[in-house]
Amino acid sequence: MAEIIQKDGTWVFDGDVLRLTPGRDKNVGLLRRTLGELVVPLAALAGVSLEQGRKSGRLRLRLRDGACPLLHATGGRLTEPHDPYRLTVESDRYGVAEYFVDEVRNALLLDQVPAGPVDAYLLPGPAVPLSVSAGDGTAAFDGERVRLEWNWKTEDAKSAAGARTLPVGEIMAVEWYPSAGLENGHLRFTVRGVPVKTPAKYDPNAVELWGFKKDPLMALVAAAVQARLPHPATATATATATEDAVRPLADAPRAVGAAPAEDGHDALLRRLRELGELRRDGVLTEEEFTLAKRAVLKRM
Repeated sequence: MAEIIQKDGTWVFDGDVLRLTPGRDKNVGLLRRTLGELVVPLAALAGVSLEQGRKSGRLRLRLRDGACPLLHATGGRLTEPHDPYRLTVESDRYGVAEYFVDEVRNALLLDQVPAGPVDAYLLPGPAVPLSVSAGDGTAAFDGERVRLEWNWKTEDAKSAAGARTLPVGEIMAVEWYPSAGLENGHLRFTVRGVPVKTPAKYDPNAVELWGFKKDPLMALVAAAVQARLPHPATATATATATEDAVRPLADAPRAVGAAPAEDGHDALLRRLRELGELRRDGVLTEEEFTLAKRAVLKRM
């Protein structure tokens, strides 16, 4: 077992998992303190490194793409005080840190853990229910629906519609951006049937963030929701299957030596049957089948 204890936190590796516990130092970010201990399976790791500075350095874990819903929802935009996969190390503990790195790297080699992306989350999202008040509203999530409520700082055009309840099944994507310079941040939910994005200040499906202390906690709401959405790899595979199903329809009119109208009609009927089979086999969702069917019927 390898262990390193610092003011910033404690990391323990037992050969199978890493336990990352935030410290109680005042420099530890609010997000890390709220998130608490993280248990990271070895299979979720792509690498580990030690960056040494003159007075202090840092241990850094690199996770495989798609392994952590928090990293996916925040897109690598967590700053150091809030990033749970970094640990500040005092210079007199570099030897211990180097031993820790060697132990993790050796385990990755022995277990032949690939560094490539994964097709399912290997870490859970933050525990629910979860409620955070920051910026111009409050975002609460109970595992099934998001509740957005507004405060006195909310733009009138946005608050006039009242509180919002968004079932997980209607949410297509979630993103968290911190404020940077003069640019405000946001927690935004992309909702089915509402593809147009307006500034968070006016978007009833977004909370605008201004760079205050509790802003990073909105990333926990984003991660909890993200963990319950289809994994990015699954979404990509589904989109590819839909594109493959519809592409022949787009190519048909450009074919050299087009068939007579009757034959083209028969081909479109055959394509409808194929789409039905793809739906029954689970390759296409009901919504994707409807879109593809509509594209076929327009050509008949």
